[in-house]
Amino acid sequence: MAKDLDAVQRRKAKVRRAIRAAANGRPRLSVHRTSQHIYAQIIDDAKGETLVSASSLEKDLRSSLKTGADVDAATAIGKLVAERAVAKGVTSVVFDRGAYIYHGRVKALAEGAREGGLQF
Repeated sequence: MAKDLDAVQRRKAKVRRAIRAAANGRPRLSVHRTSQHIYAQIIDDAKGETLVSASSLEKDLRSSLKTGADVDAATAIGKLVAERAVAKGVTSVVFDRGAYIYHGRVKALAEGAREGGLQF
């Protein structure tokens, strides 16, 4: 178990290093998923603050979604975080998938954010 955790942490750090090198001052769209929910936030690493966030735990989304752990929920979260970011003046970000493979819910969130107006 400890070996698996170390591998996940190494993978996450590797992705984060690549993102920081390619960011050129852009904020990053960070994704976290669990077995029941999905979370997204746009972080300005230069200032060390979260600009906008969205998750499947929000009340208005919980009533409209069947579950917080499917591709439809991830797409809705991506669109919502993009809508909030555009309202704050953020249009270009770098995508941080963390230790997750770009597939399924993570990919759906990214595509939803692109539909919502974010460029990455």
